[in-house]
Amino acid sequence: MSGTFPLTRRRVLLSGAVAATVAGICGGTSRPVSGRGRPNVLLLVTDDQPLHTEWAMPVLRDMIKRSGVRFTRAYATTPLCGPSRASILSGRYAHNHGVLQNGRPERLDQSTVLPRYLREAGYRTAMFGKYLNGWDVHQAPPHFDEYALMHPPKYGETWWNVNGKVSRKRAYSTSLIRDHAVRFLRRHRASGRPWFLYLTPYAPHAPFTPEARYANLSVPSWRGNPAVAESDKRDKPFYIRRSDPDLHRARRIRAGQLRTLRSVDDLLGAVRDELRAQRRLDDTLIIVISDNGYCWGDHGWHAKSVPYSPAVRIPLYLSWPAGGLGRGATDDRLVANIDIMPTILDAAGIDPGAARLDGRSLLRPGERDRLLLEWWKRGPGQAGHSWAATVTRDYQYIEHYDTILRRGRPVGSGAVVHREYYDLRKDPHQLTNLLHRTGSGVARRLDVAGLSARLAADRRA
Repeated sequence: MSGTFPLTRRRVLLSGAVAATVAGICGGTSRPVSGRGRPNVLLLVTDDQPLHTEWAMPVLRDMIKRSGVRFTRAYATTPLCGPSRASILSGRYAHNHGVLQNGRPERLDQSTVLPRYLREAGYRTAMFGKYLNGWDVHQAPPHFDEYALMHPPKYGETWWNVNGKVSRKRAYSTSLIRDHAVRFLRRHRASGRPWFLYLTPYAPHAPFTPEARYANLSVPSWRGNPAVAESDKRDKPFYIRRSDPDLHRARRIRAGQLRTLRSVDDLLGAVRDELRAQRRLDDTLIIVISDNGYCWGDHGWHAKSVPYSPAVRIPLYLSWPAGGLGRGATDDRLVANIDIMPTILDAAGIDPGAARLDGRSLLRPGERDRLLLEWWKRGPGQAGHSWAATVTRDYQYIEHYDTILRRGRPVGSGAVVHREYYDLRKDPHQLTNLLHRTGSGVARRLDVAGLSARLAADRRA
């Protein structure tokens, strides 16, 4: 399941052959990288942004339309902020990097993270916003030359550590991140060094507080979907059976998320405009991704952390004009948050050596046949079960376990307490669990024993 891919691209210029490969993947026309050498890298990670939120981000839509690609089958391998962000930074599944729930950020080996490789390769590194859940605001995020770290993450007044100086600030946090980012770009306008800019706003996380000017922004109407209207949930685990569908609540969450995302789009627009003014937009690799999705009342659930598509599927966009990405292209391969680090290292021509990566570069051809999804229950007071799943283009197989975390490590019998199987082509909203009250013939036809064995092997890999 894991894949360590040799990243041997030249460190200075993207060769014509590789540029053609990138164009072939993403549907564009290959163009040479500018004489500046390695690309600048902007990584924007939103917080709890689900699919179907592009309306709120016209700048992003325009950027991808002009030169970019939208990945239509992108997943968060663990649909929770802390583990997912550690996966983005390390290119590894949560069971390999060790951050299994929010909190305990010390379990992530900071010698394995993306900014370390970039900084050692000569990149100037900066991060503005939220780092890892549970991070001490007085502690500098490792391997960043400049930073403005907020903790706890909020929309309004909270603590910020700005390059070692800790104080409370009252500004709307997304706008403050925007200002830090633009000032960073202007300070280093004349620098010959490439840079890595890591931007992590709190939006659109609960409590979904919009900036004042967007507080009453009119959003498109929404009538829900078949999963929101699902009435018979007897085939779901007990905590989903107990959850109550509430379309009005779902609409409030959706509207709040869309309004907060408009400020994120302003942030992206300000950065884009500054790069364009500096004539550096073409040779900047821009990646926009969410750490996980969010349920708008699907199956009665109004949160994340569940194995269903609205929680695990995420928006993911790449723009890199000089890298030959196609205008308005789509890529329907199975991809995930673990692919971000390998992609950036590949674009920068950095070989991670012996480092183990579960992800693969999105700039290379080829497709995986499946992804592992996993989540751990923090303790008895948290709803649900620990679970793991295999997802492919065609189906999703899910196992729920008698396991909880104690001091950040799994304990319990590990016995399977519930199974689910969904035909994603015929049943994209996951309404019918094909393993519910079925005979042994269905289990044999679906090869549940084989699916379970392969899932267990993937969880150990």
